[in-house]
Amino acid sequence: MNHSSSQFRFAAQAQRLAALRVAMTAAGVDAYLIPRADEHQGEYVASYAERLHWLTGFAGSAGVAVVMKEKAAIFIDGRYTLQVRDQVDGMLYAYRHLIDEPPQAWLGEQLKQGMKIGFDPRLHTPAGLTKIEDAAKKAGVELLGLPKNLVDSVWANQPARPTGAVEIYPDKFAGRTAGEKQKLIIEWLKGEGLDAFMFSAPDSIAWLFNIRSNDVEFTPILLGYALLTVQGSGTLFIEPAKIAPTLAAHLGSHITLAPLNALNTEVAKRAGQVATIGVDRDTGSRWLIDSIKAAGFELRIAPDPCTAIKAKKTNDELDGVRAAHVRDGAALSKFLAWLSREAPKGVLNEITAADKLAAFRGEHNLYRGPSFATIAGAGGNGAIVHYRASPETAAAIKPDLLLLLDSGGQYLDGTTDVTRTVVVGTPTAEQKRRFTLVLKGHIALGSARFVKGTTGSQLDALARHALWQEGLDYDHSTGHGVGTFLGVHEGPQRISKVGNTVALEPGMVISNEPGYYKTGEYGIRIENLVAVRELTAPAGSEKTLYEFETLTLAPIDLNLVDTSILTPPETAWLNSYHARVRETLSPLVDAETKSWLAQTTRAI
Repeated sequence: MNHSSSQFRFAAQAQRLAALRVAMTAAGVDAYLIPRADEHQGEYVASYAERLHWLTGFAGSAGVAVVMKEKAAIFIDGRYTLQVRDQVDGMLYAYRHLIDEPPQAWLGEQLKQGMKIGFDPRLHTPAGLTKIEDAAKKAGVELLGLPKNLVDSVWANQPARPTGAVEIYPDKFAGRTAGEKQKLIIEWLKGEGLDAFMFSAPDSIAWLFNIRSNDVEFTPILLGYALLTVQGSGTLFIEPAKIAPTLAAHLGSHITLAPLNALNTEVAKRAGQVATIGVDRDTGSRWLIDSIKAAGFELRIAPDPCTAIKAKKTNDELDGVRAAHVRDGAALSKFLAWLSREAPKGVLNEITAADKLAAFRGEHNLYRGPSFATIAGAGGNGAIVHYRASPETAAAIKPDLLLLLDSGGQYLDGTTDVTRTVVVGTPTAEQKRRFTLVLKGHIALGSARFVKGTTGSQLDALARHALWQEGLDYDHSTGHGVGTFLGVHEGPQRISKVGNTVALEPGMVISNEPGYYKTGEYGIRIENLVAVRELTAPAGSEKTLYEFETLTLAPIDLNLVDTSILTPPETAWLNSYHARVRETLSPLVDAETKSWLAQTTRAI
């Protein structure tokens, strides 16, 4: 990192922190919470909501700062322990671990009776505030929701809210019409005894009404709220500038449009026909819940019904997802073939490689951009699980190193996410063995058969078993759900060691991505997306049986495979997979890539 550049940035951080403290004094609070969050608790946030980044310089995807009159701390998880020290001035903020040293513990040490902690109720859920509330109560401190965000009050030239027009998402890609989806939600409302539901998750709103926009990076969603009643009427709350001429006709006369700042008054008008309104626990903010209560409605915290329904893709959606993965595999294969020719020259770096891959994906007219920031980690950077290259950190890609490339695309008919680890030059014996252990776990999970009712946590050990036998492991989850031209991370399904009680069901798309990371040296990850499907049970079966259909099509680097530790079934799986990759993709690529595919997918 350039020393003079860091001095300049740290000076700006000090000025901004001082301005915030002035605003805190004016608001009558002794501490203030600044989460990395927007009003919808999304993974990606629009530029106007990057308050934590603006104030502290921290650019990670999860964290929170707590500012007091004379002290401040920033809380991050284990992914960002190195990054936070590069980006945030340690003279201004104490570095704390979000899990091991949480905000409530730090506040508990700092608070004195009679103090007030301020927060923006739009940026916190009630559940998310529980531990802070407990610490405040114990210390005799008041937790005070403020009507205006204090960072916004001192942020000069803060970006405006997004105003890109809402686009209609074609039914041929959506799997169901918007009307069919709303009927499913209405039936759910009846079953739950609810009169209405207030949707606060942008991906649910996009799915429910078959609409998309570009309000945040990487995910084609729109920021807003939506109310749907058991009678079938509803209101979509969005910025007026986003309303395209065709939107009202698409929504139909039963769904009205209203600006975001009219939510309270518009909801109050429903008092005659609605008594009980549901709100999602994970995305319903304290402000939203208080607003509904203040209007006189009975409120019930309930799971967003769209989440479970949209996770199970229809046959039409799955057809689109398969098609997206075929063209994505062709683009990735073109890139890998190009990389095999160019990387040994030593002239590439992580950014130029990522840009070239994006260019190959962009050749198709259904491509709409990356599904997340490409992770191109060369050598030791590959061991940083959520690494993102910058001009200051971009490493050269040169012989005798591993390159971990985790990337994905947003296509109108599907969202992709794929990781391949390739060697430039000659791998070490250790690298080959550990890559093959990861591959064995990948094959074990991808080949799994499991009975109805099985959760991802029950399958997780399959991906880790080979690594465990040699005292190795990885710290991230093994799999996450994926949307259809929506979020690359989508619930409720996932594959992880603990904590997931959601059963895997046919139509769910999920990643299979075991890995291994040697700090400072290299990282290994092999990721395919798979779809859950039912299979014909063998004679005598007493349970419904499921398996995974592998969707991703891209070569696995045979130069990193230690064939001596593969079992015959594992070798057969790899050969069969590569034969499918070769036969499917060869007609879609140029002659040079086709020749490379024939070699890199050869039987072993």
